[in-house]
Amino acid sequence: MIFRGVGDSRPYPDHGLTTVKQWSEVAPRMVRLDELVTTKRTLDLDALLSEDSTFYGDLFAHVVEWQGTMYLEDGLHRALRAALQQRPVLHARVLVL
Repeated sequence: MIFRGVGDSRPYPDHGLTTVKQWSEVAPRMVRLDELVTTKRTLDLDALLSEDSTFYGDLFAHVVEWQGTMYLEDGLHRALRAALQQRPVLHARVLVL
């Protein structure tokens, strides 16, 4: 299994971070893919295959840790790319609530 679980919503409370600038204040770290629960069930295949998929956004995935569980809020295509390249980890900004 690639992820710990697949979800379709954000079960944690609103954290108020809405812009890349706000997220950039959270230092990135390595996160294991098998510790993440996704907050989206579907993925746009164009985003996965695009060479410049991070050109307009953050280079790092966004993860929210809440009640001991790590939720992948943004960066599903980055996580799947890592899995397809047989990398078990992902660089992500982890916000602990």
